[in-house]
Amino acid sequence: MRKFKNLVIGGIESKIVNLILIAIILLTVGSAGISVTRDHLLTRLSQETNARQQQAITEVTEGVLDSVVRTNMQQVTGRDARLTDDMFKDLKTRVVMMGDYAQKLFEHPEDYPLHSFAEPDAALDGQLSAQVLYAPGVDKAALSERLGLLANLSELMLALCDAFGAENVFVAVPEGAVLIANNISASWVGEDGEPIPFNPLGSYWYDQAVEAGELVFSDIQTDTATGEICVTCVMPIYARGELQAVVGADLFLDVMESTAKKTSYDGGMLVVVNQNGHAVVSSFDEGLLAVRPSGEAADLRESENEVLAALTRDALEGSTDVRLLTLDGKEYYAMGSPVSTVGWTLITMYDKSKLDAPIETLQQNYDAIASETAADYLEKNASYRNWGIAILLLFVVLLGGAAIMLGKRIVRPLNTMIERIAELDAEKPQFMMEDVYRTKDEIEALAESFAELSKQTVNYVSEVQRVTAEKERISTELQMANQIQESMLPSLFPAFPDRKEFDIYATMEPAKEVGGDFYDFFLIDDDHLCMVMADVSGKGVPAALFMMASKIIIHNYAMVLNSSAEILARTNEALCSNNKMEMFVTVWLGILEISTGKVSCANAGHEYPALKHGEQFELLKDKHGFVLGGMNGLRYKEYSIQLSPGDKLFLYTDGVPEATDNEEELFGTDRMIEALNKGAAGTPVDVLHSVHGAVDAFVGTAQQFDDLTMLCLEYRGK
Repeated sequence: MRKFKNLVIGGIESKIVNLILIAIILLTVGSAGISVTRDHLLTRLSQETNARQQQAITEVTEGVLDSVVRTNMQQVTGRDARLTDDMFKDLKTRVVMMGDYAQKLFEHPEDYPLHSFAEPDAALDGQLSAQVLYAPGVDKAALSERLGLLANLSELMLALCDAFGAENVFVAVPEGAVLIANNISASWVGEDGEPIPFNPLGSYWYDQAVEAGELVFSDIQTDTATGEICVTCVMPIYARGELQAVVGADLFLDVMESTAKKTSYDGGMLVVVNQNGHAVVSSFDEGLLAVRPSGEAADLRESENEVLAALTRDALEGSTDVRLLTLDGKEYYAMGSPVSTVGWTLITMYDKSKLDAPIETLQQNYDAIASETAADYLEKNASYRNWGIAILLLFVVLLGGAAIMLGKRIVRPLNTMIERIAELDAEKPQFMMEDVYRTKDEIEALAESFAELSKQTVNYVSEVQRVTAEKERISTELQMANQIQESMLPSLFPAFPDRKEFDIYATMEPAKEVGGDFYDFFLIDDDHLCMVMADVSGKGVPAALFMMASKIIIHNYAMVLNSSAEILARTNEALCSNNKMEMFVTVWLGILEISTGKVSCANAGHEYPALKHGEQFELLKDKHGFVLGGMNGLRYKEYSIQLSPGDKLFLYTDGVPEATDNEEELFGTDRMIEALNKGAAGTPVDVLHSVHGAVDAFVGTAQQFDDLTMLCLEYRGK
């Protein structure tokens, strides 16, 4: 290095000056070249880019809209099919309940008194009432005793109409009379004030029930009294080898029709197809999919439109994918989902032209914006070029002088900084600020950063030592919490070695050091065993504390109350009384009467239990109540399970069916039932080991996110 006045030749200072001068020269030459060719290149590139962007926007937009439409159709179709199916399930439930009661009446008429009954009264119009209708020429006196027995159904029929919001329910006897509950009494009274005769024999629903010999749903028909379109669910009742009656109820389709018409306003269409391939509800007023009487309706399964025919056939068997259907010269996205209760299907359609309209609008807007932008660019570019030349000349002058000053300012504090950093060691571990670094620029910031980093490093070493000690303390406390939690759960097996009537086994594997799941079983007295399976919201220590409180409260109430539903209700009140953390727990509770095998159960939002009654396990889909701790003043429904010697009951938390593998696929209840049946012949220990092994094999190396808790009871009897 050589010194020339105040400039060190060959050092950093001269290199900085040379670098800046070279940059100035290159900047000047480059700017001149760019200025000449930029306009031509940008014009050509702009045209090519606009074309490619327009094509890309069109392709992406079409793909996104297509995906959105398909996704929305799958969701809407599945939802509407489920809602439609629920209506038919409710209809079937009403008919089955009436049928069960009628079966008992006709099998044991001597056990029931004769009940009063009456013919239609116009004064009761608008009120829910039960009345008897007679066929023309029927001897009413001869039927009085039989109708008096049948009238025992009146209260049940009125209750079903009120509870389900139903239009009517009815029961007809082969002698030519029918007992019906509805609120249109005036429709059955003529202008002369006399009841209008009605012969159920020969009605479409009566003949269909007798011919089928079992519960059936009719095709679309017109109701005799109201003239409205409806579907009728009927079931014949046989006793002592003879047909005694036909019970049934109507489902009116006016709500479904209004929903179908409404969907057509936003491009969506809906068609309900029955088991005969006839469109019974449709958004289409004309054409192939319009609703027509059953005698005139076309079978869509045999349509000349092959896509429509295939879609209809597939949709009657199960949910389909989204398909492109051409109908009357228009293209539709279409898919179907079955209405399983009646063997129908619901097909939803979306007008494809609605999807193309936004794309065309987007293309037009893009063309207009591109043209406007290009014109604005050409106008302003000339002005920017002149300003650029002036600014470039100014930079040449300023940067030349700054290069010399900058070199001197940078070198001296940097050299000092290098020396101080080299002096750092174990005895002097911290870099300190000095006045030479206070240059009020990046060098000062660099020195301050070194000083702060050095200080933080020293503090970090101390903090690491402190955190390490704290982690060891927390780990020890969590291990103790885990031991306390495990000690609260029954863990000695066999649990009741002196009781040969049953065998029970349970396990819990928490996802964290402590978990929110728990199980419990204990003898209330010599003939009653209480079983509990529960899952607290959340994980970790808060869930474990809430779990302990819930377990103790349930145990205390179980020892003084003999009703599983009442135990849950009292426990819910206790948990809601001071639940500031707003936690909740799902609970399945059952009380086994050991001498008889009867289990009285109640479910507070927990998983379905699995029951082995014979050779195989099956899910027992009981009715759920609301979770405990979620809302005060709740009541829970109690139901019973009758166990026979050799039967097994399996309880679990959602950690079993929701166990997830590395592909984020759930284990599911189907795999759980399969694993249960592999070990079904073994002891409760074998059953739980079979399920646990299947879960471990499915999950593999994936992390466990939820507690895994299971319990199995085998009833052996005396």
